[in-house]
Amino acid sequence: MKAGEDLAIAAGAAIASGGHALLTGATTGIAHIAATAYKKAGGSMSVGVSPAATKVEHVMKYRLPTEPFDVIIYTGMHYVGRDAFLINSADAVVSIGGRLGTMHEAMIAIETDTPIGFLEGAGGTGAEIKDVLKAAGREPNERIMFDHGPEELLARLTKLLEQEYARYKDLY
Repeated sequence: MKAGEDLAIAAGAAIASGGHALLTGATTGIAHIAATAYKKAGGSMSVGVSPAATKVEHVMKYRLPTEPFDVIIYTGMHYVGRDAFLINSADAVVSIGGRLGTMHEAMIAIETDTPIGFLEGAGGTGAEIKDVLKAAGREPNERIMFDHGPEELLARLTKLLEQEYARYKDLY
C-alpha cells in the first residue's frame, strides 16, 4: 500500500497545483489520502461522492470520513451506483491501484469513453488492467493511458481535455 499512498499524495498535490477540482469517492484509503493531499496542497474544491443517503448513514453505517471534503454528495446509491455517478460526473479519471470498486470505476470510465489514466506501481487491480483490456479486445489509446508519474499523467489528461473542449472555452 505504501507505493499507492505515495502516488495518491503526489496525484492529489498535482491536481491541486493544476488548478483542478477533485472529485472522488468519499471513502477511506487511497481516495482519502489523495483528497487530504489535495487540500494540503491548496486545492480549492474537493468533492466526495458517498454511497450513503445521508451524512448519518455515511458516518454510522458505512464508517466513512467527512474530512477533507468541501462538499459531499450523498447519493443513496450504495457503492455500485455511487461508482457510476462518480465516473459520469468526472471530466477525466485518475486510477491508483485498488480493489473491486476501483476496477468497477475503471470499467465504467472505459465503457463511457471517459478519459482515464492509470498510475502504475500501486499494485492491486490497477496492475491487472492491461490484461483485462487485452481480454476484452481493447488497447491503451489516447483515452486510456498509463504512466508512472502523477504530474505527467495529469498533464496528458489535461491536454486531451483542453483539445476536446477547446470549442467550448467561451462557456467557462
